Amino acid sequence: MKQDQPHNTGTEIQANEAGVSRRSFMQIAGVGLAASAAAYAGGCSGKPIGGGGWMPEQYEGTGNFPVQLRGRVPIDPQNVSIMRNDSKCILCGQCAEVCNRAEAIMGHYELPLIDDIPCIGCGQCTLWCPTGAITERDDTLAFLKALDDPDLHVVVQTAPSTRVALGEEFGMIPGTNVEGKQVAALKALGCNQVFDTNFSADLTIVEEATELVKRIKGELNAPIPMFTSCCPGWIKFCEYFYPEFLPNLSTALSPMSMLSPLVKTYYAGKNNLDPSKIFSVAIMPCTAKKFEASRPEMNNAGANKLGDPSMRDTDLVLTTRELAKALKIRGINLPALEDAPYDKLMSEYSGAGAIFGATGGVMEAAVRTAYHYITGEKEIPALLYELEPIRGLTGIKSAKLDVPGVGEVRVGVVSGMANAKKVLEQIKSGAESWHFIEFMACPGGCISGGGQPKTSLPPSDYVRKDRTNAIYSIDERMTLRLSHENQEIKTLYENYIDQDPNEHLAHKLLHTSGYTDRSMNLTAKK
Repeated sequence: MKQDQPHNTGTEIQANEAGVSRRSFMQIAGVGLAASAAAYAGGCSGKPIGGGGWMPEQYEGTGNFPVQLRGRVPIDPQNVSIMRNDSKCILCGQCAEVCNRAEAIMGHYELPLIDDIPCIGCGQCTLWCPTGAITERDDTLAFLKALDDPDLHVVVQTAPSTRVALGEEFGMIPGTNVEGKQVAALKALGCNQVFDTNFSADLTIVEEATELVKRIKGELNAPIPMFTSCCPGWIKFCEYFYPEFLPNLSTALSPMSMLSPLVKTYYAGKNNLDPSKIFSVAIMPCTAKKFEASRPEMNNAGANKLGDPSMRDTDLVLTTRELAKALKIRGINLPALEDAPYDKLMSEYSGAGAIFGATGGVMEAAVRTAYHYITGEKEIPALLYELEPIRGLTGIKSAKLDVPGVGEVRVGVVSGMANAKKVLEQIKSGAESWHFIEFMACPGGCISGGGQPKTSLPPSDYVRKDRTNAIYSIDERMTLRLSHENQEIKTLYENYIDQDPNEHLAHKLLHTSGYTDRSMNLTAKK
């Protein structure tokens, strides 16, 4: 199923039958949002009843009726990332709370709406919703249908964070690494090939670090600081609220969107497969990845290599929760499975690729390789293998590194778009400056993505910490800890791309120029 053609919901069908135009719907939604905002702001003061931890502000009220009825976030019926079952909504306001305070979306634009219901697709509202009214756009049955189609060759990739969270859906303790069992489960479902997104995390670092070095040396007509581009929620936030910073975004695709076009070109060629018969599926911790897959420009394999611009790079994105649902529907007991290995060609990974799922992980991985590219030194300083200043759940972190030949390099790490807003305003005012900044929409990074098991609900910071620690322990145990030393990636460049990183075919398949100024779709509050 193609992600740019979302399912109809009951609300959308009713609107279409009633002859309601999209603009009329926006006006109706704007009125409803205004009413929700009034309820959201109408709490009463009193002795707090809430506990500590990462909790909604509403818990610091007295718990009387006005506090309990707080409204909700507006969701476009055409949203490809999330959806709501209105019959389950109790107007508790938790979705509005996290959208406003953690992600700086709801409440950060003026009414009435123009031609869009602002949403970055991060799915944090799905984690906070206590009744399950808000969920990801469920593609589980579409996945199973593809597996049952004898004409399709189903290729799956799995993201770094899914392996340390999937087990929770089967009663395993948070942070349990089920990498091998996840592969075995996908094979048991009938997937033809299973690759590891950790491989393309390493590939992303090779491309992104090359771009960073060129920017720092002034070899590219592109500004500093450079921003990471792995997180689709962050990308959309920048497009909505800070389009003036779009040139700062790395042009490198996310690991998911690098591996997918290679599946339909590199892998297909190696195995004499018709790319049009390959059904490419990504298992992600993230609901925003559904939107990323649907973006018009995510057709690099077809547009730049195969001559079929209509071909999508990623045909379907499933969250960790959806994969668990698929396994339960087919009666597959994950904990009982024997570990199985990933398929060869695009599955080798370094410790640097493994830590992508934690906030600060992309930065730490990139710094290791960028240091090598700048200095030419094979031995990387021990500090870069455990860069403590940018580890942990703190929303804004930074570090200063002394790099021979360049001098002081300042890096930043941000998770949660409310924190991104603070940092971007600091850059605009000239109060702070960096060379390279990692942005992740979800607090804590992908390990607490909107598609992860709901045990990540507040105040369970221990769950996020256990998942993060599990990812870092993978890195610590690896003998290969540098992305640019990944042998499968070296083979890819030598035998297929046949060019240096960031050049020619690599740029066509692994980069994008499709960032979109969406600021005209809303009026941002100053």
